Amino acid sequence: MKKIIQAVKGTRDFYPAEKAVITFLYQTIREVSESFGYQEYDGPFLESIDLYAAKSGEELVKEQSFVFPDKSGNLIALRPELTPSLVRMIAQKQRQLHFPLRWWSFGPFWRYESPQKGRGREFFQWNADLIGAASPEADAELAALLASLFRKLGLGPDQVQVYVNNRRLMEEELRVMGIPDGLHEIVFKIIDRRDKLADQDWQAYALDLGLDGKQFSAVQGLLEDRELWKKSPELPRFFEAVDALGAADYVAYAPRIIRGLDYYTGTVFEAQAVSSTVRRSVAGGGRYDNLMADVGGDPLPGVGFAMGDMVLSVILKELDLLPPDRDASPARVMVTVFSEDTLLASYQLAAELRAAGLDVYSYPTPEKLGKQFKHADRVGARLALVQGPDEIKAQAVAIKDLASGEQKTYPRSEAAGAIRELLDKPPAA
Repeated sequence: MKKIIQAVKGTRDFYPAEKAVITFLYQTIREVSESFGYQEYDGPFLESIDLYAAKSGEELVKEQSFVFPDKSGNLIALRPELTPSLVRMIAQKQRQLHFPLRWWSFGPFWRYESPQKGRGREFFQWNADLIGAASPEADAELAALLASLFRKLGLGPDQVQVYVNNRRLMEEELRVMGIPDGLHEIVFKIIDRRDKLADQDWQAYALDLGLDGKQFSAVQGLLEDRELWKKSPELPRFFEAVDALGAADYVAYAPRIIRGLDYYTGTVFEAQAVSSTVRRSVAGGGRYDNLMADVGGDPLPGVGFAMGDMVLSVILKELDLLPPDRDASPARVMVTVFSEDTLLASYQLAAELRAAGLDVYSYPTPEKLGKQFKHADRVGARLALVQGPDEIKAQAVAIKDLASGEQKTYPRSEAAGAIRELLDKPPAA
């Protein structure tokens, strides 16, 4: 027996039930994004590694990116994120676009992660960005957009929260504490690791990166100050706008949120599951006002976030919030094949009903009707149509309700209307 070649580590096979989850997320994300006026876009799956090396952070570029040389020797990356592509695209047409821009995307990304529950090396991600608005209210809109998706999916504020902080506020506090500007990025890396390490390991990590004991204690105290946000000139306005947008119950201040990517410049936020066995980040983002100039464009403010599908899907499954019947056929009507002589007549009936706007499929070969009915029931069809010699002669169609077992014959000209009425009725208990 030949050995079956396995999928690449960290990737997923999308059987119909799994693909249905991605489709469900995509459709829901589209509805929520468009309700806020966001336009769909996308970028290439391949980019020059130079695009990420500029601002995404050393860890993302050196440790997490899939990089390979093309035939000309240029280093190409499978995209690990979309924000650098977004700002490159905008910089290329900056004089032709009408700002502010509200753009969203949902597509595949790749990172060399350690595969585990809710994390893989290939994943889908929702990206939403508001470009050309430099205000706390713009930041609040992105947080409210996230909250709207959670509400649409049935996730309450007791199950997921959007935690918020501000990098400019943290930088000012570090200066007050006597920590020089040259150490700020190191401190941010230390803060970003807080929830990922045990207390002793986190302290050791901080000391290894160059903080002394006094500085480490000061950072500890900073992360315990829940009223710190009131010192920020931006965050009070942010929270007022979040409240006005109807999302206040989903959004809270958390000084430990700092985000690991180097390009964030102001308010940052991270959505986290708070009542799940998968206690990890669901989404993250923030303000990046310098990135446009870094890729050659004119300075332009921006704020956005990214949300992967894997952790969110695990949470929705745990809470039984995924749509039922994900493995069912999208066609709820099957046309049986009575015999070899009636095969083409069955195909013609199916085509006629599809032309009338119904989703219909035909059984491919003549089999016993009982076997065909059983197949239709197993794939989630509701109705099975029979067109034997008698029905063909009478220009009629027999329609069997697989839920109730009832069967009734209709004139062929009335079949489409009868099918719609039957599908609109709930299945008999």
